[in-house]
Amino acid sequence: METAQLMINGKKVCVVMPAYNAEKTLKKTYDEIPKGIVDDVILTDDSSQDETVKLSQELNIKTFVHTENKGYGGNQKTCYQAALKSGADIVIMLHPDYQYNPKLITAMASMIAEGVFDTVIGTRILGNKAMMGGMPLYKYISNRVLTLAENLIIQQKLSEYHSGYRAFSRKVLETIPLLENSNDFVFDNQMLCQTLYFGFDVGEVSCPALYFPDASSISFSRSVTYGIGVMQTAMKYACAKRGMGHFKIFNPNGKKLEA
Repeated sequence: METAQLMINGKKVCVVMPAYNAEKTLKKTYDEIPKGIVDDVILTDDSSQDETVKLSQELNIKTFVHTENKGYGGNQKTCYQAALKSGADIVIMLHPDYQYNPKLITAMASMIAEGVFDTVIGTRILGNKAMMGGMPLYKYISNRVLTLAENLIIQQKLSEYHSGYRAFSRKVLETIPLLENSNDFVFDNQMLCQTLYFGFDVGEVSCPALYFPDASSISFSRSVTYGIGVMQTAMKYACAKRGMGHFKIFNPNGKKLEA
């Protein structure tokens, strides 16, 4: 999708969708993106085994394809790099599995365009919508426990750190050493912690989420690995803030996206 310059408050808005086997839900997700304010939509396909790429191209979405699977975090790195190269001022990461409501893009982008926040998270916890949307009980409990622990360790007060629905200003994406992050699922958590570490303001908006067979999800064992990675990231954050260690993901001279 390429349109005339629409923008919000003079800011170019780009939606990026990291995709893997999203054929069944991509069109529904794309159709609900508010085209009146979104200037560009980018999909990066992580070597899907279905017709995700073909459908994306049929929808005239700007599509990038990995010839081999790079992982959830690796796919996002491609997303954000493509968005910066497209000239985006605000980048919203939306999963193409229809788990998150695309209609919130306007609100999330506006909070950044008006200079209120540098980053906005679509949180499933505010408004008590997570369980109503079908979030498995073990995921809800682990979300709350990890969030409580992380808030205590890094001295923040977010309602959750684990939502995959995020909006970032261009300055955030140019500043944080994003390329030092994992290519696995803990990438999201590392990226959010980097945003906080480098002093950017993070806001939240309540987001209903849906859990159904075609929505992407990770297994219990991968969830355990993710949880361990989350706690490691929080401890690194706390140590770095106190001058008790040096870590690549919090190094201001670490590897960054190309502006």
